[in-house]
Parts: sequence; C-alpha cells; structure tokens
Amino acid sequence: MSRGRLFIVSGPSGAGKGTLVEALAREMPDVWVSVSATTRPPRPGEIEGTHYFFLTPEEFSARLDSGEFLEWAEVHGNRYGTLRGPVERRLAGGVQVILEIDPQGAMQVKGAVDDSVLVFVVAPSWDELTRRLKGRGSESEEQVRVRLGTAEREMGFADDYDYVVINDDVARATGEIMSIIRSASAEKET
Repeated sequence: MSRGRLFIVSGPSGAGKGTLVEALAREMPDVWVSVSATTRPPRPGEIEGTHYFFLTPEEFSARLDSGEFLEWAEVHGNRYGTLRGPVERRLAGGVQVILEIDPQGAMQVKGAVDDSVLVFVVAPSWDELTRRLKGRGSESEEQVRVRLGTAEREMGFADDYDYVVINDDVARATGEIMSIIRSASAEKET
C-alpha cells in the first residue's frame, strides 16, 4: 500500500476555505479532513472533536512541549495546531489527508512534509472578503479590522503555494480542488 498524500487548504479568514473543505469532505468521503486543536473558545454551533479540539492554553503548551504538533501558530491571540499522530497514521494507511490551516502553519508543514500539496484559497475581491468577515457576525468590528489586516499580510504567501483557487462559486472552487487532489494523488502513484 502506498503512503497517502497531504493536502493543505489555506488562505486568509473569510476566503471560504472552511466551506470548501466541508464540501470536499462530502464529495470525497475517502479523503480524511484533519481536526485542528485551538485555545480559542468555541463559536456558536461548533462541536468538540468535529470542528476543533478545544484545549486550554496549559493543555496546548504541554502537547507542544511533548512534540505532538505537526504545525502550530498563534493567530489573533489564540493558538491553533495540527496534532501529528492522527495525520501520520492516516498517511501511513494510504489515506489522502486535508489540513485546513492558516498560512503560518502551511509554511511549517511545507518544510516538514516534502510532498505536501498547498492550495491557497482567496475571495474574488477585497470587498467580498470584507463583506464575508462582517457577515459572520461572530466578531466585533475591531476583530474584523484585525482579521483584515492579517488577511492583507497573508495574501503575500500566495506565491509560496502550489495552487491558488478563487472562491467565487463554491461548487466550481470545490471541483477545482477535487481535480488537484485527484491529479496529485495519481501523480504520487506513478
């Protein structure tokens, strides 16, 4: 059995990467979507172990100190990270794995996993990104302003990715990422 391939779907807040990854999970049930850990509190409707593993700052630090994270970053005052064990087990079992992470984490994984495939998701315009962030209603005006500042910096990472996908239509963008996954997986088989 050949080893699975790691796909990183990343981009600024509001680009719609979460929506695309949810669609990918429905369309490609044989692909495993990793669940990240975070120190931020759950948003309304988020479920422990489904959306994130919600850790206290102390729990996160202990796991970080014991080398359990493949990548991690501090974003907007909270820590986020991908636990190494579940990802490595799936890859070793021949499963294709998707990580939905921020650009800081993506650059860490790119350095650690040579054959990872990086996909950068962007909104069709800056105005649309702003509209999406404000439309969430889960952050204050100040938090939206900070996220927009971060998004502006993160756009500079796009050239470091293998692919850039414009999320102007969920079905179209999902199909584009599915094609990337299929092509890269087949390439690894040869």
